[in-house]
Amino acid sequence: MAVNEQDVEQIVKQILNQISGSAAGASAGVHAGNPGAGQGIPSTAHVAMLTSLENFEIKEFPMPQVGDDDILVKVEGCGVCGTDAHEFKRDPFSLIPVALGHEGTGEIVKMGRNVKKDSAGKDLHIGDKVVTCMIFKDNPDITMYDLNKQNVGDADVYGLLPDDEVHLNGWFSDYILIRGGSTVFNVSDLDLDSRILIEPCAVLVHAVERAKTTGILRFNSRVVVQGCGPIGLICIAVLRTLGIENITAVDGNEMRLGFAKRLGASHTVSFKDFQGIEALAGAVEASFDGHLADFAFQCTGNPAAHANIYKFIRNGGGLCELGFFVNGGDATINPHFDMCAKEITLVGSWVYTLRDYATTFDFLKRAKGIGLPLSELITHKYPLEQINEALKTNLAMSGMKIAIVNQ
Repeated sequence: MAVNEQDVEQIVKQILNQISGSAAGASAGVHAGNPGAGQGIPSTAHVAMLTSLENFEIKEFPMPQVGDDDILVKVEGCGVCGTDAHEFKRDPFSLIPVALGHEGTGEIVKMGRNVKKDSAGKDLHIGDKVVTCMIFKDNPDITMYDLNKQNVGDADVYGLLPDDEVHLNGWFSDYILIRGGSTVFNVSDLDLDSRILIEPCAVLVHAVERAKTTGILRFNSRVVVQGCGPIGLICIAVLRTLGIENITAVDGNEMRLGFAKRLGASHTVSFKDFQGIEALAGAVEASFDGHLADFAFQCTGNPAAHANIYKFIRNGGGLCELGFFVNGGDATINPHFDMCAKEITLVGSWVYTLRDYATTFDFLKRAKGIGLPLSELITHKYPLEQINEALKTNLAMSGMKIAIVNQ
């Protein structure tokens, strides 16, 4: 077929227009507008919405627009926290309907044009793996490098937000929209299991930092950790990475006590083997060759356990209480015998600071480096569609750490 000069010019114009259109579409896919353009992103997202007590429903919502300061993340996994279980069982925060999940991680698939770096100053790109910590409020006391000035307990976090028109507010979903003003960290150098464990590990990094402020916790300290759920087990791992080796774990579950040894406990004591607090305290003392503990971590959230733990601590010793993430009731102690006469130094710990969150990334690398099997804490992995079963497994204490992992 003959093609004249005018035809050639027209063909070239058509090709150039197609190229320009493709480039514009790709740009829209990276920045704000057109949710799925150029990225293989679906037009809808699925969210596990807690719609009533003990009942999640998988809801489908339109993919939201991504603003200039926003990040769209494809969720890879999220741990199930005790807070999620409390909300599932009782809705203590009156959030229903709510998209839960705050121990999540995933891959950036779209980001606004203003997003360049994470909250620690590290570059962010499409394909990076990220976690979130908190959403800033108008509070000058909450900043990245305030150390222990203030924890983030009063801040907003994804997974505990009231439902709104975006809906993608929790990590129990296949996509989450991270809004401008949120903290986000690039953790592409950590594997998926480690990333799922970041949030609970930050709780223990903060607790140990609080304990260190007493001046009592040292390399050669005798330390007792009461409660070997995920929090107590991670506490043992954090202590072990700091070089503390003389650790006694106290619990009533033999599986968890066995795992405590694998994470660094030198001795274990089952409270089921002893009648009464004096006998139990005697067993703890025997584990330290006739000495009481220099320092104790109380991780159970049980008022009776808090009342008992003073009996494990020597005169002049220290205690960090971190088990009461929600109101677990009142504990009865004798202030004279338990605290004053023994001159116990007590610190409380709740959640973490932003600096603790960043420090946790290095803790996870150190734990892996010395061979602590932290990833084996995750004993059950469920797809999003089985989230009700996952929460029931958590409540039944059938495993250690439960996680939702997307396929």
